[in-house]
Amino acid sequence: MDLNHTLQQLVILAPPFLLALTFHELAHGYVAWSLGDPTAKNAGRLTMNPLKHLDPLGVIAFIIMKIGWAKPVPVNPSYFKNPQKGMLLVALAGPGANILLAIASAILVKFLVMVPIIPMYILRPLAGMLVASVWINIMLAVFNCLPIPPLDGSKVLIGLLPPQTARGYAKLEPFGFILLLGLFYTGIISKVILPIISFANNLLLG
Repeated sequence: MDLNHTLQQLVILAPPFLLALTFHELAHGYVAWSLGDPTAKNAGRLTMNPLKHLDPLGVIAFIIMKIGWAKPVPVNPSYFKNPQKGMLLVALAGPGANILLAIASAILVKFLVMVPIIPMYILRPLAGMLVASVWINIMLAVFNCLPIPPLDGSKVLIGLLPPQTARGYAKLEPFGFILLLGLFYTGIISKVILPIISFANNLLLG
């Protein structure tokens, strides 16, 4: 393995990855706070400081498999007027934030290419980070939309299901991580989400 190439990749990937994770979790916490839940704010999670949001296992997974996650923002749905609808909105906020960041990154990289006003030694790594940002944010949005607890997609599904069915589905959460590991190991997750990620990435950067 070329250590120098690996380090160069990490330098390019780390800033957009940290920004994507931070923006994702901040969006969850901000929407919860706007709906009346101060839990994330009281826990110091309404911040752009990435260290507050990092999950070591999620970071390792990203380095190895290019699919990662952050430490979930604490949310107490009992503060919401409508807990089921509130959790639905909070869950959608994270992937929604990543989609917006992917679009913004794609616009910026096209602007840099069309208007080369920055020296090449700065332009090249900056453009590389923006291109990586598009992929990373799409990856986080698509991955988190999977309806597997504790991912955001499961909370969206719970918000759409009838209350009794939603409560039964929520009981699967303790087994969600084991299920995710199994799906990772068998390659099923990659087969499901990589075509979607590639399509969206080409759509934004093509």
